[in-house]
Amino acid sequence: MRFKQNKVWLAIDDQGKPIVKDNKFLIKYQLEQDYEYWVNRNGVSPLDNPQTEINDRHKSTPPKKDLLTEALLSDPAEAISPDTVCIFTDGASSGNPGPAGVGVLMRFGKHQKEISRYIGIATNNVAELEAIKIGLLELKKKDVPVRLLTDSNYAYGVLVLGWKAKRNQNLVKSIKELISTFKDLKLVKIRGHHGFEGNERADALATSAIKNR
Repeated sequence: MRFKQNKVWLAIDDQGKPIVKDNKFLIKYQLEQDYEYWVNRNGVSPLDNPQTEINDRHKSTPPKKDLLTEALLSDPAEAISPDTVCIFTDGASSGNPGPAGVGVLMRFGKHQKEISRYIGIATNNVAELEAIKIGLLELKKKDVPVRLLTDSNYAYGVLVLGWKAKRNQNLVKSIKELISTFKDLKLVKIRGHHGFEGNERADALATSAIKNR
């Protein structure tokens, strides 16, 4: 299904009907994530028809998008100015938990740096967070504009949207503290495997770290 223009998984009962509680549906952003969310049923719609509510009574109002995100969805390169550090990060786990790796692609003007690192046994969520942390720790200057792009709903949720992390609390806290040391840093959620060259490269770096461990 779709919720606020994100692909989500809808919980159903044994008869294949949506589970409803207090006029809310139970959803997950990713099947492997630990967190479930009760959301207003009027905000959930079929993937192939985002404007049609599942109960056909109302139409959902698309959330107001961040201008940077809008630009990134059309042209990532054009959205980031030459004086901005651009960081693509991705994490991968084979088994969830299982052997995990992180991939980081950093760009600043004509300069580019790649990081492919095996981090041991971890979940996919931990790998996504570690990739962000590793990318930020590579930056020595804190006063330059930084845009970090991730395709992880989980990482973006706990770091930007205020989701409460039931697990990985220390890791999330350390990343938030690290983010606070930058003068102009913004995390941007992009769609994974959607043609963004930087995101595809970060994914390849993460998976290769597992294969080459």
